[in-house]
Amino acid sequence: MFTTLNDAQSRELLHSMRVARLGSIANGEPYITPINYNFEDDCVYSHSLPGLKIAALRNNPRACIQVDQVDSDLRWRSVLAFGNFEEIAKSGERNEILGKLLKRLPMLTPVESAIAADGCSPEVIVFRIRIDRITGVSEG
Repeated sequence: MFTTLNDAQSRELLHSMRVARLGSIANGEPYITPINYNFEDDCVYSHSLPGLKIAALRNNPRACIQVDQVDSDLRWRSVLAFGNFEEIAKSGERNEILGKLLKRLPMLTPVESAIAADGCSPEVIVFRIRIDRITGVSEG
């Protein structure tokens, strides 16, 4: 049976998952990428190397996050969270967020370990999606 999740159930699912799909608009078209994240204080926190995802979010900061918990074809929960992209530039805040991400996801291979062609690590972008609306549905 298909049901709507209440706000608390939707937030619990968003808090409990580790991988989400981030939706944005890139070059006038929908663009979706998986991200590892941490949900705290109505914000989804993540990090990335520069690229199309970050360029799209800088150009149009409106974004959405989708998470799913699928137990079977007839038993699942899904949440969409909508909000605005914000880069985090302050060193102390960046370090705190990266520390929380790596504590929550200890097996995460940090994107900052990637090496650019010239042998230097590219700039790591730390960001949040400040959530202003959450919806959720479930089956089963």
